[in-house]
Amino acid sequence: MLQQELIRQGNWLFRWRSYLPFLILPLAITSFRNSTWFNDAFGNSFEEGWDIVCYGLALAGLALRVSIVGFVPAGTSGRNAVKQNANALNTTGMYSVVRHPLYFANFIIFAAFILLFKSFLLALVMGLAYFLYYERIMMAEEKFLEGKYGEIYREWAAKTPAFLPRLHDFEKPALPFSWRTALLREFHTFFLISAAFTVVELLEAMLLENQTFMEWFYDEPIWPVVFALSAVTYLTVMTIKKRTNWLKVKGR
Repeated sequence: MLQQELIRQGNWLFRWRSYLPFLILPLAITSFRNSTWFNDAFGNSFEEGWDIVCYGLALAGLALRVSIVGFVPAGTSGRNAVKQNANALNTTGMYSVVRHPLYFANFIIFAAFILLFKSFLLALVMGLAYFLYYERIMMAEEKFLEGKYGEIYREWAAKTPAFLPRLHDFEKPALPFSWRTALLREFHTFFLISAAFTVVELLEAMLLENQTFMEWFYDEPIWPVVFALSAVTYLTVMTIKKRTNWLKVKGR
């Protein structure tokens, strides 16, 4: 059956979901040559402002992820890749307005990164690819949750939209917010977002504007600063994580 095949594909994509998106990089980089129209049409200052807005949008997606993982119990909403795992069924907080809030947050981050390339065609193709990609993962996850939680899951799923939030149905999270849990789970994301944007900005300067690294460094100092701050945050949290249990919260 088609549904079973889509679920099988979803289970495979779930396992490699953290790596497969990197396959878009070659296509995205080749689209650089088609983005010169943006500067010609709106000017350099507007283009720089656009890039900053895209970064802000990505941080908004990160903030949404933080607002999700900071409220959930241990064994849920994790980064596990080997197999599906859900020690509890989350139905409050963001899970009361959408069944897959983390994938919605990921889409915001993904869209922000794609918009950085200033190509409408790329945005259209990658938007379609994202939904085809995550549709299968969501189907596999829902099959797993239905098998584990049965009628409780079906009742929640029947009243909760799959991807687009319905905010008027919001229910207060069952657990208090844990900033240590949120930091522990999402410091990687902050670094990856900042690193990705910085690399794209550098490539754009070198490929389209024929700038050297130092010319770019002095012309757009905001991006080296963004990268440095995220790198310091990453190294600091990673050190705390490896040497102490301070960021670990029981039951979270």
